[in-house]
Amino acid sequence: MLRPGAQRLWSRGLRGSPGLPRSVRGREGEEKLPSSTEAKWKDTAETVVIGGGCVGVSLAYHLAKAGMKDVVLLEKSELTAGSTWHAAGLTTYFHPGINLKKIHYYSIKLYEKLEEETGQMVGFHQPGSIRIATTPVRVDEFKYQMTRTGWHATEQYIIEPEKIQELFPLLNMNKILAGLYNPGDGHIDPYSLTMALAAGARKYGALLKYPAPVTALNPRPDGTWDVETPQGSVRANRIVNAAGFWAREVGKMIGLEHPLIPVQHQYVITSTIPEVKALKRELPVLRDLEGSYYLRQERDGLLFGPYESQEKMKVQDSWVTSGVPPGFGKELFESDLDRIMDHVEAAMEMVPVLKKADIINIVNGPITYSPDILPMVGPHQGVRNYWVAIGFGYGIIHAGGVGKYLSDWILQGEPPFDLIELDPNRYGKWTTPQYTEAKARESYGFNNIVGYPKEERFAGRPTQRIGGLYKTLESKCSMGFHAGWEQPHWFYKPGQDPQYKPSFYRTNWFEPVGSEYKQVMQRVGVIDLSPFGKFNIKGQDSIRLLDHLFANVIPKVGFTNINHMLTPKGQVYAELTVSHQSPGEFLLITGSGSELHDLRWIEEAAVKGGYDVQIKNITDELGVLGVAGPLARKVLQKLTSEDLSDDVFKFLQTKSLKMSSIPVTAIRISYTGELGWELYHSREDSAALYDAVMDAGQEEGIDNFGTYAMNVLRLEKAFRAWGSEMNCDTNPLEAGLEYFVKLNKPADFIGKQALKQIKAKGLRRRLVCLTLATEDVDPEGNESIWYKGKVVGNTTSGSYSYSIQKSLAFAYVPLELSQVGQQVEVELLGKNYPATIIQEPLVLTEPARNRLQKNDRKDKP
Repeated sequence: MLRPGAQRLWSRGLRGSPGLPRSVRGREGEEKLPSSTEAKWKDTAETVVIGGGCVGVSLAYHLAKAGMKDVVLLEKSELTAGSTWHAAGLTTYFHPGINLKKIHYYSIKLYEKLEEETGQMVGFHQPGSIRIATTPVRVDEFKYQMTRTGWHATEQYIIEPEKIQELFPLLNMNKILAGLYNPGDGHIDPYSLTMALAAGARKYGALLKYPAPVTALNPRPDGTWDVETPQGSVRANRIVNAAGFWAREVGKMIGLEHPLIPVQHQYVITSTIPEVKALKRELPVLRDLEGSYYLRQERDGLLFGPYESQEKMKVQDSWVTSGVPPGFGKELFESDLDRIMDHVEAAMEMVPVLKKADIINIVNGPITYSPDILPMVGPHQGVRNYWVAIGFGYGIIHAGGVGKYLSDWILQGEPPFDLIELDPNRYGKWTTPQYTEAKARESYGFNNIVGYPKEERFAGRPTQRIGGLYKTLESKCSMGFHAGWEQPHWFYKPGQDPQYKPSFYRTNWFEPVGSEYKQVMQRVGVIDLSPFGKFNIKGQDSIRLLDHLFANVIPKVGFTNINHMLTPKGQVYAELTVSHQSPGEFLLITGSGSELHDLRWIEEAAVKGGYDVQIKNITDELGVLGVAGPLARKVLQKLTSEDLSDDVFKFLQTKSLKMSSIPVTAIRISYTGELGWELYHSREDSAALYDAVMDAGQEEGIDNFGTYAMNVLRLEKAFRAWGSEMNCDTNPLEAGLEYFVKLNKPADFIGKQALKQIKAKGLRRRLVCLTLATEDVDPEGNESIWYKGKVVGNTTSGSYSYSIQKSLAFAYVPLELSQVGQQVEVELLGKNYPATIIQEPLVLTEPARNRLQKNDRKDKP
């Protein structure tokens, strides 16, 4: 069997051990590389990067290569210290996140040419990789991922067992059903990679200083920073925290608690295995998803690393409570083979030659996890010119792409493409250390579980951010998690299955959501919208600021409109509703997931332009209740003396009034497209207001609805969603938002000139609505669109339409294929379904229906 008898356990000082992978052994002549102490100290810098792991060095390389002068990297001990030096070095094109595929793709393409560019060996192996499916649901997951691959440059295929065995002849094929194959995948020596990036950074003029631990970060009134080190101080226009497992300590210097936690990750290295040595080509990297481990060839032996369950894994929580030990750099933890024996046994069953192999080492080192396993990349809200590139559980594959992504963002003033899933501002004050640990455990333990659409994970919930209706509704519905909030996704009735049952097909929420849809279309429904991000903006320059930020006009006092913030290149940075409550005072509303993302942009524009305004985030102060449906007015009129009639309380009007003696700001708007109001109120009043509305609506048959039903309703009305139909990858013209963009307004809003140029050039693609008949699967978004055997576009979101009993989706297609009636195909779970582009919207909104009825009456004699 795989014998630990020959294993050599080390707790520190591992360089030079022949039983370790290349990155951990270190390099011959390592200390002969140019000493950073020989370079002259700089007192000023455009950008100071803190941290000399692969991510920080990559950023310094990319900034310097792009032409930035005075790039300084400060490393507390030596390059690669921390998590980089002991990494297993895996590289893969695969990622379930759509735009993170771009990060992986760029990294691999960079690593392929880095040795030639810098003259430094990088030890890059590209034998490919195979993800193994041993269950039918895993095969469905592979099909699900393939539908999202066609419109990307990545090579990826589903392969049959025969091909798997040909590529990896040492496998036990008894349980294998299929494989997901990426030919360009492999592994790289992290130490050599970092040194090559460092050589490139120096070549282009960056200064890399080590040892130079940062001892203090002092912000100055003009937005610059004084970065203190034992070697001296550097005044920087911006700083980037890329400090790996030291990132929390760096954040604490300026009063930030970054939600990061160190996790102990182990991998095992074997001695020479004769069957491996006899192979004529290197084995592809193997990922046994049910066994939850990766395995690759290491010389003539094998290296494999498991992800233990959240019950067995070990979090280095002492580092969270007491800080990282001051001298910890190129050290490891004591290994614990017992903790990973389940995975060892699974690996021996899948790769039988392991049973006879000797373990010559177990590496157990710290890697840093964020709550959701994704890194935090970008500028941080609330602190000027402070950027982060932290929380990398997979820093080697992310390093190249993130370095380029951040460099482009810093130099161009906007992200090169949308990556809001990595936004550091997705976390807030609700992200406690307890929450971070619970989620990090879950994320690590769930590393290889099936990734379903509409996935929910329940560790650490609920947070302190529960709304006023949580206790009222929690026993009646399936809750979703939105930026710390619990929000009903769908409601169940007696006799219905209340369990969370994820699936690639229609599952137990399908019928209840249909009932909620009918509730809103035929009667009246109530929805908790409290997770909305909410900002109050006032001051003598408030109108000027908003006119500069937004592409639409600023509404008159007492009215609301939909408004978009654009990037300098004319892309859609955000969508908000703007309500002019009193002269010069505004209530801005955005989605829960973009709360601090949008606030940071607004605050930065206010400071940069010197606007005299007060900006306050009131998200946690206000609850929001949505009431929608043809009987909404009848119900709400019972609770207020304010006239809610159509002529007096018009669509997109906002008023302060009382509902059942509770003060509310009522806005006549609904994302359902039906008659409705959003009622903004003190969070403490949520339960009382909800009870009053439900009591008042008994005669009208009032009932609850959740976000799943709201999504169907908004799709039928052709309402775009930020993050799906529009984001930093799209401009408002191709997204069909022309109505909301006023290019002729006097203010020179951000992105105006770029948008004029886009309009003059003409569009190459267009957002369309399409319908398709399927069996029991519906589009979710990001599926490939096919035409005449080629992928020509992608869906952005979709659902089942209960009004026409077909699937409905938004999709981007080439302009020449965007006409109503055009036939295309949508790929879902390995099958292409015929689809037809339709005239939008599928269902007219309530205001549009009202206008048509009034016009009909006028036309009649």
